[in-house]
Amino acid sequence: MKLTQLLIIIAMILTTSACKNWIYRIDIPQGNYLDDRDVKKLRISMTKEQVIYVLGRPVVEDSFDKNTWYYVYEMKRGMSVRGEDFKKDLIIDFIDGKLVKVEGDFELSEEFDIPLDA
Repeated sequence: MKLTQLLIIIAMILTTSACKNWIYRIDIPQGNYLDDRDVKKLRISMTKEQVIYVLGRPVVEDSFDKNTWYYVYEMKRGMSVRGEDFKKDLIIDFIDGKLVKVEGDFELSEEFDIPLDA
């Protein structure tokens, strides 16, 4: 009797551990998702309002420097089958309300240095 119970318990443990990959885990995105096409629309001397129109509001505005905006996007994958975790950053600096510098994980267009009103 005890041997039968022990075999049933071992069989249940083995079958449940084999099913652990069947559990669905969701991906967790956080921050501003930015498309490369939108980032390529940025031009030097754009106003803050124009940048918000193109990219949306930033995730973080620097508390000590109101002229620096941070766009951060992070993806935590629930399952490794769907790819690796990743993070992308974009930092935008303004002087006198005009865009002067963009740095981060995105490529800028070749026309970035040509202002819109030129």
